[in-house]
Amino acid sequence: MIKVSHLTKRFAGCTAVNDVSFEVGRGEIVGFLGPNGAGKSTTMRMLACYLPATSGSILVTGRNVLSDSLEVRRRIGYMPENVPLYPEMRVDEYLRFRARIKGVEGSLIRKRVHEVKELCGLKDVGRRLIGQLSKGYRQRVGLADSLVHDPELLILDEPTIGLDPNQIRQVRALIKDLAQRHTILLSTHILSEVEMTCQRVLILNEGRIVASDSPENLKSLLQSGSQIVAEMRGPREEMYEKIRTLPRVQRVAAYELDSWVCFTIDCEKDADLRIQIFELAVRHNWELRELRIGKKSLEEIFVALTRGEPEEVLP
Repeated sequence: MIKVSHLTKRFAGCTAVNDVSFEVGRGEIVGFLGPNGAGKSTTMRMLACYLPATSGSILVTGRNVLSDSLEVRRRIGYMPENVPLYPEMRVDEYLRFRARIKGVEGSLIRKRVHEVKELCGLKDVGRRLIGQLSKGYRQRVGLADSLVHDPELLILDEPTIGLDPNQIRQVRALIKDLAQRHTILLSTHILSEVEMTCQRVLILNEGRIVASDSPENLKSLLQSGSQIVAEMRGPREEMYEKIRTLPRVQRVAAYELDSWVCFTIDCEKDADLRIQIFELAVRHNWELRELRIGKKSLEEIFVALTRGEPEEVLP
């Protein structure tokens, strides 16, 4: 669906995107991550034909975005971070207007507007002025706009920005439903959304791709050792020292949780010390509430790849 080769974009005194290459297959949901200024939005604008590349090539459904821009635009639905809407227009009026601009045939406009309103939860606000809608509904109008011409590829730049938790969950469910018919490339700062929505993650830092894989594989690759989480109650200092001196333990972090102490124990690779920790608790009469293998979060992976090693938690 998308093939990007050695893509570079330079502005005066700044290289925003530096020799980026990646591919997105048909039907994939791919998350685009990176700190502010990493080049995410610039890359998306080049994919959507809004910006020309300094060098490199972009193919969408086999068509070059530079030499065949109009055909590419017909196959792309693009929702920018700040959705540009006409606040003085009504929702139905705006969607019909956008459908005509995007080349939807006159006989199909009413049908497509009805379908995207149904899909995006806009049935009850078709007669409302856009300027009177909440932030959540304006985001939905922007999403309906990107879908009205039934594109093969959806490019969504921060689709949940400014939404409350309930609205975010609704948009997440909608994106999953859309993946049945569309390829989706989305940028977001909400890492939990990527874990729950995306099949693959591209992480950019300083204009370059530093990782490309599924969230599960990234966690596995960056899990240099085993991690165990234990919640216990007893003398904190004694528990800390006994655990720290176990063979193959590399680092122990602890924090208090009500009257319990939660330990995060980093061990050497493939070391599973749960039995030894359980035996310690039994031997010293410590109460044990939880003992499990820990996993790195996507947030820790993101920090490790874009800022260096994750910050340590002090005992």
